[in-house]
Amino acid sequence: MNRRNFIQLAGIAAGISMAPFSLTARAGEVLPKKGRRVVVVGGGYGGTIVSKYIRMSDPSIEVVMIERNKTFISCPFSNLVIGGSRDLKDNMITYDTLAAKHGIQVVYDEVSAIDVAAKQVRVGAGTISYDRLVLSPGIDFRFEELEGYDALETPKYMPHAWKAGEQTLRLRKQLVDMADGGTVVLSVPVTPFRCPPGPYERISQIAWHLKNHKPRSKLIVLDANPDIVSKGPLFRKAWEKHYKGMIEFHAGNKVTKVDHKAMTVDTGVEEIKGAVVNVVPPQKAGAVAYMAGVVGEDKKWCPVNQVTYESTLVPSVHVIGDACSAGAMPKSGYAANSQAKVCALNIVQLMNGREPIPPSHVNVCYSYVTDKEAISVSAVYKVADGKTIAVPNSGGVSTDLSEEEGVYAHSWIKNILHEMSS
Repeated sequence: MNRRNFIQLAGIAAGISMAPFSLTARAGEVLPKKGRRVVVVGGGYGGTIVSKYIRMSDPSIEVVMIERNKTFISCPFSNLVIGGSRDLKDNMITYDTLAAKHGIQVVYDEVSAIDVAAKQVRVGAGTISYDRLVLSPGIDFRFEELEGYDALETPKYMPHAWKAGEQTLRLRKQLVDMADGGTVVLSVPVTPFRCPPGPYERISQIAWHLKNHKPRSKLIVLDANPDIVSKGPLFRKAWEKHYKGMIEFHAGNKVTKVDHKAMTVDTGVEEIKGAVVNVVPPQKAGAVAYMAGVVGEDKKWCPVNQVTYESTLVPSVHVIGDACSAGAMPKSGYAANSQAKVCALNIVQLMNGREPIPPSHVNVCYSYVTDKEAISVSAVYKVADGKTIAVPNSGGVSTDLSEEEGVYAHSWIKNILHEMSS
């Protein structure tokens, strides 16, 4: 990316101040267009930032952000809630300041349909028209690949907690209530999934809780992948240092069947019972991506032009964050933040008849291995021959586990949530 041009565009002050908009029941067009408009679906790590940076870059473009919830709960740092060293409320933000400061119209409603030909998004009260649409829907789950999994009932007994909120607290409570000597079972799906190091951080946090409160308990991990998919040597070092004999890690063991009544999982080779069972299901793009027809041939993720994040299947629709296929970039909160800034800049370029600017991305992912010690992985990315690749020698993993990395991590979450909400 041309850094100077980006800073000049991003530094343009927002023009109009506008509070969040709550829909009232009426048919037809909910918000008649006054000029050029971008509609953003999703108010998470990607949606908030793309909305903000479009308004900062060109205040003449209307931005409408549609989000079902009035409070956002961050998945990054939710594993610490499960481990017991963080309160879930510290992961929460609202949109009032963001909307008022940048003139973003926030519609709190559920998207029920998307008409890409008419360029309209349907919500409960009517339709919202757009010139360009940005989808930042996060993930949904491929429950159908787990025999016996009921999308409504199973999470009540086996919370996946891969979307932070009620299930995070339920899994935490199960761990607290479990008798000392009980067995926890955790399954990891085949990659790609949201936050590649996430399951292994969760293993660490559950083990930290067990070590301190249930020392006679054990944690059985069934990983569908041939090995730990991110920061493997450092996670193994942490487990050996802090949780020796407590974690049974089984690579290449894919859970194919669950029984929430019996609290068992089945790999096709053996059936394993747990007092607490945390099955993380295989994943796919969020539902609105399917409504818009932007999911690729794999039926899971959304192919995009990796300079503009415009769908390669449907013009004028952009997809950012976990739902898109972004080459070497992982599905992470920081990646979504970086993609959102690039997408915003190039939407403004396109809507003003200018050439897109080749992007440069950055991603850093922190993982806690105790309540204080953490590890990290980082990289810089560029687009070469239409594909996002990691810039050689641009990053790597931290040299060791340390409390210093934990301090950096706390600073990261504080700053990124502030950027999303202001």
